[in-house]
Amino acid sequence: MSTKRVKLTFPEELITQPILFSVAKQFDVVPNIRRAKVSSTVGEIVLELSGEEANLEQAISEFESQGVEVEPISGDIIAG
Repeated sequence: MSTKRVKLTFPEELITQPILFSVAKQFDVVPNIRRAKVSSTVGEIVLELSGEEANLEQAISEFESQGVEVEPISGDIIAG
């Protein structure tokens, strides 16, 4: 099992959609939310995604195809 750390930024029109749940279920990855910030105009989630490497890549591609900005991160993901 592999783990990727990413920051997801959701545009306003996607904030209320269950995208994280859907992608996690569809690609059999486990999200571990480390930090989140949601307002009426933008949503940001810093998380670790765990799963098979191929599934992680597919999940990340799916986020991007739905309009979510995905940024890989490293280092301490809890500090703000």
